[in-house]
Amino acid sequence: MGSLRGISVAIFVVQALLLASVALVSAQGSTHRSRWQTLSGKAPSVIARGGFSGIFPDSSFSAYNFALGINRDAILWCDVQLTKDAVGICFPDINLDNNSDIAFVYKDGKKTYTVNGISTKGWFSIDYNLKDLRYVSLNQGIFSRTNKFDGNGYTFMTVQDVYTEFQPLGFWLNIQHDAFYAQHKFNMSKFVLSMTRNVNVTVDYISSPEVAFLKSIAPQLQKSGTKLVFRFLLKTDVEPSTNQTYDSLLKNLTFIKTFASGIIVPKSYIWPVDGSLYLLPSTSVVLDAHKEGLEVFASDFYNDVPFSFNYSYDPVAEYLQFVDNGEFSVDGVISDFTITPSSAIACFAHLGRNASKQAKLLVISKNGASGDYPGCTDLAYSKAITDGVDVLDCHVQITKDNIPICLGSINLIDSTAVAQSSFSNLTVTIPEISPVSGIFTFNLSWSDIQNLTPTISSPQSVYKLFRNPKFKSVGKFLRLSEFLDMAKNASSLNGVLISIENAPYLAEQGFGVTDAVLNALSKAGYDKQTAQTVMIQSTNSSVLMKLKGKTNYKLVYEVDENIGGADSTTIDDISRFASAVVISKDSVFPENQAFLLRATDVVQRLQAANLSVFVQPFSNEFTSQAWDFFSDATVEINTFYTAGGINGVITDFPKTSDRYRKNRCLNKGDKTPPYMTPIQPGGLWPLITSDYLPPAEAPNPYLTEANVNEPPLPAVAAKTPSSAPSAPSTTPTSPNGQPELAACIIIPLMATLLAIYLLF
Repeated sequence: MGSLRGISVAIFVVQALLLASVALVSAQGSTHRSRWQTLSGKAPSVIARGGFSGIFPDSSFSAYNFALGINRDAILWCDVQLTKDAVGICFPDINLDNNSDIAFVYKDGKKTYTVNGISTKGWFSIDYNLKDLRYVSLNQGIFSRTNKFDGNGYTFMTVQDVYTEFQPLGFWLNIQHDAFYAQHKFNMSKFVLSMTRNVNVTVDYISSPEVAFLKSIAPQLQKSGTKLVFRFLLKTDVEPSTNQTYDSLLKNLTFIKTFASGIIVPKSYIWPVDGSLYLLPSTSVVLDAHKEGLEVFASDFYNDVPFSFNYSYDPVAEYLQFVDNGEFSVDGVISDFTITPSSAIACFAHLGRNASKQAKLLVISKNGASGDYPGCTDLAYSKAITDGVDVLDCHVQITKDNIPICLGSINLIDSTAVAQSSFSNLTVTIPEISPVSGIFTFNLSWSDIQNLTPTISSPQSVYKLFRNPKFKSVGKFLRLSEFLDMAKNASSLNGVLISIENAPYLAEQGFGVTDAVLNALSKAGYDKQTAQTVMIQSTNSSVLMKLKGKTNYKLVYEVDENIGGADSTTIDDISRFASAVVISKDSVFPENQAFLLRATDVVQRLQAANLSVFVQPFSNEFTSQAWDFFSDATVEINTFYTAGGINGVITDFPKTSDRYRKNRCLNKGDKTPPYMTPIQPGGLWPLITSDYLPPAEAPNPYLTEANVNEPPLPAVAAKTPSSAPSAPSTTPTSPNGQPELAACIIIPLMATLLAIYLLF
């Protein structure tokens, strides 16, 4: 189709996203065939459903092009629909309104047809010739995904167009509604067979959920290389030609083998979940199918739709559950985000717990493994250690009885159920600490705080993404001394990071938090040992200046705002009292409505002054990441490390970062596969047409001396009964999340969609 040539910008940007011209390698690249528990013993296939449809409109030119740019071995999936003039097009749904603007182009074209026994209203391909559809543009049909590429005028592609344009190494035709087309006198079998006989097209797989269709074409494809695959739908759905439920058919795989060489099953057929979205034991479907000589392809993989809390919002972990679990492996995965299964299979499968680190990236916890358990509890810290963290953190707060404890916030409402306790009347507003009212640690004794119920932090709860609800209120809080004892007994740790905040205000109230930290470290013997590094972090330069020269601890300055740069004088000032700096992700790669704009030189300039650069916060939830990272935390980490050059990550999911460091696709030079090549910051931005561009935002400010320099830390005042504010000023309020976490800007309907999903 001539109009395809008009999308040259798409081709350019898709290639630019790969950063460099790298050798395209197979997803099977560096894996060992003997390890794969697939039917063939080879690595599982990656099937790109409608191309890279997780970011671009399904079945569009850019979606297919990008999928192959990421993994040349990916199999391109085409959902075949027939037009009025019997031309086969690739489109994800029989109703064209779901992924195109046809309702706008043909306002009076809405009709009602019966599809699988259900009366369905919409715009159907059988009512339009191919030339009629040239005025219709494809768009993003899933409302929780960005619509910013909808202005590119992506046109319908015919089945032959897709193959001719891209010459994929694997081509898959899915026929979802043969019975519907037959009802309206369209011969889908004739079309599909014509494609298999076309010398210019190679069809490797044909799938359908209809037994009659596959049986009708099977005899004519016996001597061809085309594989037939039976697609299972929901277990309670009825297959039209046999009038049996798919669950019933699943129990007769011997029958399926008479006309098919493989099956597609939703991933829940293999690893079901309970009503709370926790994994149940795996079924025997893969092993049963393999016994019958049937390949198994798992479907319904979406990085941006949570499936089970067991995966901690990490899509790589989910794929590994299906291809590297020690019991079986599926033969292929059908995905909207092919970058993730490609890296899971080639880079992370079969690593083993003792795999060596390939990246010099320091992994620092954020309140322990607070993505899985309430932050700063014994469980969060224990899991962080198990998950491979290098540096365990403790944000020190002070209690009414002057005991330093570990807690992510000085405001107890943020991490406990204090607002529902007998202390709810202690709510106050302290402008020097926060504009938000709260119940503060220095107003309760340690024994009071010990008895509070911990609550897990869910910074993306506005999008209905909640963390580990089964364990949202477990664990016990620790005194700083207990934290230090735990860390000393963990031989795998490189060190600890102690964060001190609000020290000037606390000193004025009679609380010497800095001295309390030094005393605790000394009592634990950290001033006399070298096995573990001690870092002390603060946003207050006055705290670090007080410690400079008095200890051998590594001092870390935290910049508590997004910055676009820093002048040389400011950097020199920081280097006089700190050896490392913590900055935000936006200070490295600034965003506009969750699209990366460019890379700054902040990291490089700080490192030039011999300052290590740690970046925060890294979370697994896809809404915490820019669109450019394709809803995959591993892609984000890889880009910040490889392209951003950072020294460390601060994360509430240490396991994801630790696994990244061990992947076998690092340090390959020119042979680095595209799916482990960093994303080009700003690479997606040129694909957004002017009508869809977000409003321009002011650049992040420069960090100046005025931002850094502070008066000396005041002396600790003598405590008086009135030193600690206690008079309530407002009623208890709910925590408002974590403002330092830059949530992605996605359309509000996403919250509704995910809420509905979580109900089932």
